[in-house]
Amino acid sequence: MAKVAKIRQLKYINVLLQPKGNTMHPMLNIAVRAARNAGKIILRASEDLSKVEVQQKGTNDLVTNIDKEAEAIIRDTILRSYPDHCIVGEELGEHKGKDADYQWIVDPLDGTTNFIKGIPHFAVSIALKVKGRLDQAVIYDPIRGELFTASRGQGAQLNSKRLRVSKTVDLGGSILATGFPFKQKQHLDAYTEAFKALFIHTADIRRAGSAALDMAYVAAGRVDGFFEIGLKPWDTAAGELLVKEAGGMVVDFAGGVNYNNSGNIICGAPKLTQAIIREIRPVLTESLLR
Repeated sequence: MAKVAKIRQLKYINVLLQPKGNTMHPMLNIAVRAARNAGKIILRASEDLSKVEVQQKGTNDLVTNIDKEAEAIIRDTILRSYPDHCIVGEELGEHKGKDADYQWIVDPLDGTTNFIKGIPHFAVSIALKVKGRLDQAVIYDPIRGELFTASRGQGAQLNSKRLRVSKTVDLGGSILATGFPFKQKQHLDAYTEAFKALFIHTADIRRAGSAALDMAYVAAGRVDGFFEIGLKPWDTAAGELLVKEAGGMVVDFAGGVNYNNSGNIICGAPKLTQAIIREIRPVLTESLLR
């Protein structure tokens, strides 16, 4: 009996010594499951792209049957656990649940053009808002098996390892990520001026084709900052929480918080983000500063 009591005592002490904060939030757990389920569909399809059906849904805006299948399985996974929740997705639109306090924001395949062309750089992006505030986030790169996650107030992780934005405080020597305004080419001149204003100060600027992964890479400190014109909430919602929970800042081109409406976004370490704003504001049109 004494031996059994000793074992129980040791187990109890072991539980007390477990690091706190490692338990995944139940809703984040479902988001991870949904992202992985979608990732399986995307990976299978990437092995034979000749069977992928491509449609044009707008100017320079492509969608495939895989985008739709991936979003459908994400919805199914979420609604199986939370049937009353609301969902907004890029491809399947809005599902209005009974409980408006919970809204999932889904991009089933961010980087569709990369996927179609066989460029192995794309991701599943899932975020959850609770009463209008971002609460959970997942960005999953199925090619590399990289799972970026964040819970509000609990930090950001990559495959369970804590993330922090880079310590870079100015543009000198920095690496930035960006996306060209390929859906809004009327802003090309202003974008080009902004690019030039930044490029002369930085070490380099990357354009990889997935805003979700760009923001995840900012959170991971792989790139120092990111800016893009005309994004949608499903492009940025998960990345926004990741960056903030990794100690970064997310703003619009005027330094405010209107990015969900304008679609114009800058993020990075706080001082670097302010440096980006200072360089590009003088060359942007008034419409981009709203």
